[in-house]
Amino acid sequence: MSDQEYLLSSGPGTPLSTTSWLERRFQLSARGTNVHQETLAGLTTFLAMVYSVFVVPAMLGKAGFDTSSVFIAVCLTSAFGSLLMGLWANLPIAVGCAISLTAFTAFDLVLGQGLSPAIALGAIFLMGVIFTAISVTGVRTWILRNLSVGIAHGTGIGIGLFLLLIAANEVGLVVKNPGPGLPVSLGTLNAMPALLSIAGLAAIFGLERRRVPGGILLVILALSVVGLIWDPAVRFTGLFALPSFGGEHSLIGAMNIGGALNALVIPSALALVMTAVFDATGTIRAVAGQAGQLDENDQIINGGRALTADSVSSIVSAGLGGAPAAAYIESAAGTAAGGKTGLTATIVGLGFLALIFLSPLAGLVPSYATAPALMYVGLLMLGGVRKLHLGTLAIAIALAAFYLGGWAI
Repeated sequence: MSDQEYLLSSGPGTPLSTTSWLERRFQLSARGTNVHQETLAGLTTFLAMVYSVFVVPAMLGKAGFDTSSVFIAVCLTSAFGSLLMGLWANLPIAVGCAISLTAFTAFDLVLGQGLSPAIALGAIFLMGVIFTAISVTGVRTWILRNLSVGIAHGTGIGIGLFLLLIAANEVGLVVKNPGPGLPVSLGTLNAMPALLSIAGLAAIFGLERRRVPGGILLVILALSVVGLIWDPAVRFTGLFALPSFGGEHSLIGAMNIGGALNALVIPSALALVMTAVFDATGTIRAVAGQAGQLDENDQIINGGRALTADSVSSIVSAGLGGAPAAAYIESAAGTAAGGKTGLTATIVGLGFLALIFLSPLAGLVPSYATAPALMYVGLLMLGGVRKLHLGTLAIAIALAAFYLGGWAI
């Protein structure tokens, strides 16, 4: 391809030298795409998943983490994971702190088991190390080949129920039942948080059905504005701030690996690993397939690198003070917009790097603004029910166990 063809394929306004480097690095022409198309896809994915910078700090904040520090950790983790996926694996798959695994960390490890945030971060580090080891050695492939698919789907269903219960309880839709009977009962449905959460969930469904880019983010911002106007507890403390990588509230390097090497903690780390194995593998395969990045044997192109980039991101996240990382299914929004190469993920990573200067916004978002996002993600995860064959006794038992586990938590 000539330099003139490079320039034309990139769209208007792209310097020739830049276009040539991008062409060589991401193989744009070979994959039938160009710089303009990849940039649009990257921005679409970024808008679809940027809500995580509000949801993750809100959940970990309930467990005693400093929300501003978590905000920066989420941005840096998402930037690292997405850039590694884009520049090394050359796939249009963005990586960020997983909502489901964040909930498990905050509400089970810390609030449920009484672990300190430092030990919880140590558990995430162990999870990342084990996850990486089984990815690079091929053990992951053996697990996926020999473990029942029903258990994989049952795990997602259980976590989906977990997210729904957490979000509903957070805004008062359901409350703990102090008397005999069911463990929960209906809360005050006409209270402001409950009403706004229901309205927000309905709005997310409407926007996502119409394929509006960043629909979840728009709902979070709109409900935050409502809270800023009507809720005295919501206060605007600024928009921009230089990121702080030290100080007494910093979580960078705060992980306690020794404390996590405990007989009571290791099973939780292994539970994180198994959840991540199925979730990440399914997500990466689905997005790569949509982007046309499967080879003639129906295998993911650069699949080994993709899985390793996913697992290494959790190790980095633990060191930064964030939640377990995972490939985001929202990457499918970018591939639907035409993303086919790692340039899409690279654009996402650069977007998250820019966000670290907006950390004051993390404290502006009330729980009723993030609850609809959690409910929506939980409902999506419940979709795994249709993939189960409940006629098999083992699968039915596994599903019942995860269902009861979600309510028990």
